[in-house]
Amino acid sequence: MEELKSMEEFNTLKNSSKVVFMFSADWCGDCRFIEPIMPEIEQENDDFKFVHVDRDAFIDLCAELAIFGIPSFLAYEEGEEIGRFVSKDRKTKEEINDFLAAL
Repeated sequence: MEELKSMEEFNTLKNSSKVVFMFSADWCGDCRFIEPIMPEIEQENDDFKFVHVDRDAFIDLCAELAIFGIPSFLAYEEGEEIGRFVSKDRKTKEEINDFLAAL
């Protein structure tokens, strides 16, 4: 999964076709729990580009987007938010795939 490097990159990516931003942090146990399954999820949902956002490096962006729990997912298509799966709860592969399928 690609790592977000700057706010400029965020703005460019969110205005592209389908992109899912995954917000997490190194210290987040629930984020580490889903890390091993993310390559499978990306492969099964290859119509989306997946981008990892380090919550600690982009704390202002998280506040602006109301991302108060991690791991969380925020989906955009051509600049419009098309879905969010935002909570502090641990997420399963099935829950993530269901969220993506509903977009």
